[in-house]
Amino acid sequence: MTPIDADADADANADAGRPAPATAEQALDEALALVSRAAPATTGAPGGTGRAIPWLRAREIAAYAGSGVRARTHRASLADALGEVLAAPLDALTDLPSFDTSAMDGWAVSGPGPWTLRPGGGVLAGSDRPAPLADGQAVRIATGARIPSDTTAVIRSEHCHESGSQLFAERPVSTGQDIRPRGQECRSGDLLLPAGSLVTPAVLGLAAAAGYDELPTRRRPRVEILVLGDELLTGGLPHDGLIRDALSPMLGPWLTRLGAEVTGTRRLGDDPAGAEALFEAVTGSEADLIVTTGGTASGPVDHVHPVLERAGAELLVDGVAVRPGHPMLLARLGDRADGRHLVGLPGNPLAAVSGLLTLADPLLRALAGRRRRPRYTAPVRDDVPGHPDDTRLVPVLLSDEHAVPLRYHGPAMLRGVAAADALAVVPPHGARAGQDLEILDLPWVAGGCFT
Repeated sequence: MTPIDADADADANADAGRPAPATAEQALDEALALVSRAAPATTGAPGGTGRAIPWLRAREIAAYAGSGVRARTHRASLADALGEVLAAPLDALTDLPSFDTSAMDGWAVSGPGPWTLRPGGGVLAGSDRPAPLADGQAVRIATGARIPSDTTAVIRSEHCHESGSQLFAERPVSTGQDIRPRGQECRSGDLLLPAGSLVTPAVLGLAAAAGYDELPTRRRPRVEILVLGDELLTGGLPHDGLIRDALSPMLGPWLTRLGAEVTGTRRLGDDPAGAEALFEAVTGSEADLIVTTGGTASGPVDHVHPVLERAGAELLVDGVAVRPGHPMLLARLGDRADGRHLVGLPGNPLAAVSGLLTLADPLLRALAGRRRRPRYTAPVRDDVPGHPDDTRLVPVLLSDEHAVPLRYHGPAMLRGVAAADALAVVPPHGARAGQDLEILDLPWVAGGCFT
């Protein structure tokens, strides 16, 4: 696996026949300028531009669209903060450890040996401050227990033996051995983690050790899912031109793994009532992101473009040069700081997955304040056919040496991606066996949010 260096974006833009933008903001401005100058769509889709933008540019626009949104922060208990992002630096509230402690079960000793065993019980973790040791004295001590004053070292139980009332070391004893001194890990006020750090299980443990009961975090982006279509069944076998709704069971968990708080999933028809319900959601939903499926093309019942135009939405991406998933879109529903967006996914299942990884993933990461995923490549094992003009996203299995392309990768198929670890980014005209391709890890393989 090979990381992608900083010049990769420039190469991709050069391949597209344009100079690389200096910043993500410039990328968005250029893309919006292209949209505004584009000729009216020849497909007849109201509000559409008829211009698909390069796949990498679409991801940059999605990331930038979320980066300028006003952060929604709160104080979350440790039980609720997992998977969120720190809204402020995590500073140490105390020294860690806050007192000298024993790193091992054994004996605390003072001065050179042999040592006289102090009568009475040993020193246990959580007990009151122990009495100081006299020179030449030893007392049994447990891991994590407070070190008595005037202790020279801790000797592990397996490195010493008792004989009568004395303790003998079986190897040289160095001053301070197996003692964790106060402040060894940090001092009060030290920066433990910067703002923007993902709250992982290890972060929760660190915060608890440092004395925190709650953390200042950015709230998860709220997402409402609208599944469009009259041909979808919620149960039983497909029949009479009707098919099972494969997207409703898939999208909620997928978006949750991408760090979203899914507020609900609704199904809307293709009739005028469905179009009106879509308009009401676009204009009235409190979600940070609305995700729709289907209706993004130019058919007689494809309502997404007309509804967005009626709502005064700003199209940031209207078609991406990628297969599957070409008719995906991204729209801003309010002002930039307000941060409400809509991602329109195609209705075919694998095409919808393509839209999730192309637009929803970078947008949600930016809205949540999370860092972008590291980009990397892997050599593909077999030849992979390509589209003449567009990028292809192909399900692959990852081995120690190769990305192995899988069959069943048509726009309506989920069989390939259900068995996959990732999608490989195949350039126009395809790739040869051994060629390095960018890899998009699926969120449950890459370690998405911990929910």
